[in-house]
Amino acid sequence: MQSTKIEPEVTSPGVGTAYITYCRRRLLEEYLPRITRCLEELTDDDIWWRAHDTDNSVGNLILHLNGNVRQWIISGIGGVSNTRDRAKEFAERGPIPKGELLKKFEATIREADRALEQFDQKNLLEMRHIQRDDITCLDAISHVVEHFAQHLGQIIYVTKLRKAIDLKFYDL
Repeated sequence: MQSTKIEPEVTSPGVGTAYITYCRRRLLEEYLPRITRCLEELTDDDIWWRAHDTDNSVGNLILHLNGNVRQWIISGIGGVSNTRDRAKEFAERGPIPKGELLKKFEATIREADRALEQFDQKNLLEMRHIQRDDITCLDAISHVVEHFAQHLGQIIYVTKLRKAIDLKFYDL
């Protein structure tokens, strides 16, 4: 099967602005509060709990998301120097107290939000070298939002598993 490369078209300024606004809202106003809510429910022991050695704890996932957002948004999009040590995110066994973990994580998300706020949407199709690949800024931002959502789901699942509660994210 032959791969098809889709060539993006130039979009109107409104689409780029709407996209950046959407991504900022997801990260800062939806995902961060849900992670905060989970951490409020979990003890330090819960945060570093793992069912077996090949699992990642909630603490590892927070460190990993912190590193990912820093590398892809703050550095890749915002131009700040990248100092990520990805292997260390998964090697940590804690316990880093949840207050310290959350404070660092919130600061990273707010810094990423500022980078996105200052990002010129006209550069969405500009190429950047992030991690091992040359990708568009659009791809980099999309990667972070999607990646964040996947790990958020894991954090929510572990929280429900450990606490047997409904986190009431949706008041239907």
